Amino acid sequence: MIIDLSGKTALVTGASRGIGEAIALRLASTGAHVLCAARSKDRVDELAQKIVDAGGQASGVELDITAPDVRTRVADILKERSIDILVNNAGITADDLFVRMKPDAWIDVLRTNLDSAFNITQEVVKKMIRARWGRVINISSVVGLMGNPGQVNYASSKAALIGFTKSLALEIGSRNVTVNAVAPGFIQTAMTDQLTQEQRTALEERIALKRLGTPDDIAYAVVFLASEQGGYMTGTVLNVSGGLYT
Repeated sequence: MIIDLSGKTALVTGASRGIGEAIALRLASTGAHVLCAARSKDRVDELAQKIVDAGGQASGVELDITAPDVRTRVADILKERSIDILVNNAGITADDLFVRMKPDAWIDVLRTNLDSAFNITQEVVKKMIRARWGRVINISSVVGLMGNPGQVNYASSKAALIGFTKSLALEIGSRNVTVNAVAPGFIQTAMTDQLTQEQRTALEERIALKRLGTPDDIAYAVVFLASEQGGYMTGTVLNVSGGLYT
């Protein structure tokens, strides 16, 4: 199956590292012009240059998704070019047991993981609806499906993102705009690199495939949902967890 996204523009939030970086690289490899967005201008410029050096098309975009003016910033981007594919990937954790969780930890995680998707998506889909073509892909989490101790705030934000996905899909499907979510399991990132071998082994034992996922495992799912081949899927949550949750 050959996926060709030539002529399409994708905005990927949280593209400075990990899953977001992998998504940006894979989308660029299919011919899309990728707007690599994150707070770190230096890092996204570096990623964009890496894509360009490999023969792709990309631009670095400094974007703080929690800033009060994020809607204005996205509107400015849209004045320059339409966005055909939106990947709401940026997110944070602030783990703690619920009885010890500080209100700020709850508010910060919900604002970053959920409110930002509302603010950015509402600006972007207006043009998608007028163009009668678009792809919105939200990066949720398997813990939004199954829960996880110590992550009440994170799991709540990711579960809410699934509800957001399903409801918006019903609203704008008639305009040929699809809205889907990807729910990663335990993925090999800088965070999991900090685990001891004992902790890593315990995690892998919980997974049917007996390994952590890679950022590319998530990126491939995103590219499929962005493609014409994935065009008859909307309101769907792809569980990419290696069998951690079934």
